[in-house]
Amino acid sequence: QVQLVESGGGLVQAGGSLRVSCAASGRTFSSYAMGWFRQAPGKEREFVVGISRSGEKTRYVDSVKGRLTISRDNAKNTVYLQMNSLKPEDTAVYYCAAHRTYFSNSVYYSAGDYDYWGQGTQVTVSS
Repeated sequence: QVQLVESGGGLVQAGGSLRVSCAASGRTFSSYAMGWFRQAPGKEREFVVGISRSGEKTRYVDSVKGRLTISRDNAKNTVYLQMNSLKPEDTAVYYCAAHRTYFSNSVYYSAGDYDYWGQGTQVTVSS
């Protein structure tokens, strides 16, 4: 089992940047593909980006390509989401999620694939 704790959210003006982090407990972090999802008020939770166990493969939703970057440090049991050129429509609670997988280069984009979730961190982008 793994526990996930997000941090780094906050309030930023449009065009600004934030980096959110997700720290995982346990010694098997490298066995998990990771993902970031977000949920805006009144909307469904949506996939943002996923990263493979190895970190070599990523997948982004079209609306964030070129602005958000996912990375992971398996030695630190942490996955990061660097967010640049933020827009008001990026305002949401951001959740990290983990999926234990045998496949080192697989990326998962369905919420149902993920086994563990963090509590979320609020990102607010003002116009």
